[in-house]
Amino acid sequence: MERDVWPLYGLRITTPRLELCLPDLAGLAELAAVAADGVHDPGRMPFTVPWTDAAPAERGRAVFQHVLGTVAGWTVRDWTLSLAVRCAGSVVGRQDLSAAEFAVTGETHTGSWLGAVHQGRGIGTEMRAAVLHLAFEGLGARSATSAAMTDNAGSLRVSEKLGYRPDGLETVSVRGTARTLRRLRLDRADWEAHRTVPVELAGLDGCRGLFGP
Repeated sequence: MERDVWPLYGLRITTPRLELCLPDLAGLAELAAVAADGVHDPGRMPFTVPWTDAAPAERGRAVFQHVLGTVAGWTVRDWTLSLAVRCAGSVVGRQDLSAAEFAVTGETHTGSWLGAVHQGRGIGTEMRAAVLHLAFEGLGARSATSAAMTDNAGSLRVSEKLGYRPDGLETVSVRGTARTLRRLRLDRADWEAHRTVPVELAGLDGCRGLFGP
C-alpha cells in the first residue's frame, strides 16, 4: 500500500462534514475532474498564478501533476501537504498546508480552492479550520499565514471567521496586470479564540517525522 512507503497517505483529518487526506491516484483523478469543471467565474482571477485560464482538460492535468509534484519534492525543510477534501464521499476541492524551515519558524501557510458548484455552503471555512487544527494542535505551529486578493470577499470572510489579522498588502502581477494581495496572519491565541469546528486527526504519529525534527 502507498502508506507503507509514504506514511502521509495514512493521515486523515475529519470534521462533521468533511474528510481531508492526501489523494491516491483514484482520488487525484476525482480532484482533477473537479478542477476541470471550474472553480471560479472565468471573468475574474482570484489566484496569483492563473492556472485556471487553461482549457478544462489542461487544468485538470495541471492539478494532477501539481499534487504528485508535492509528494516528489517533499523535504523536512520545505514541504507542501496538498489534501483532497471530501464531502458526503465526493471530492469537492483541495486544501494545502505548507511550510519552509518549519522546525525553526513554527510558521505554516494555507491555500485552497473549492469546486464552483460546492461554494456558498461553508465548506471553505470548515476545510481551512481542519488544516489549521493539524498545524496548531497536531504539529505545534506558532502561526499560520494566508493571502487573498483584496476583491476576493469569500476568502477574506473565511479568514476573518477563523481569527486571522491583517498582515499588510503586496502588489503582484497577474495576467500582466498589477493586483493587490492582502496578507493575513493567525497566531495560536487567536486560533484558540475562534475554534468552532470539531476536528479529529488520525494517522499523524506515523508521519510526524516528515514535517521536521
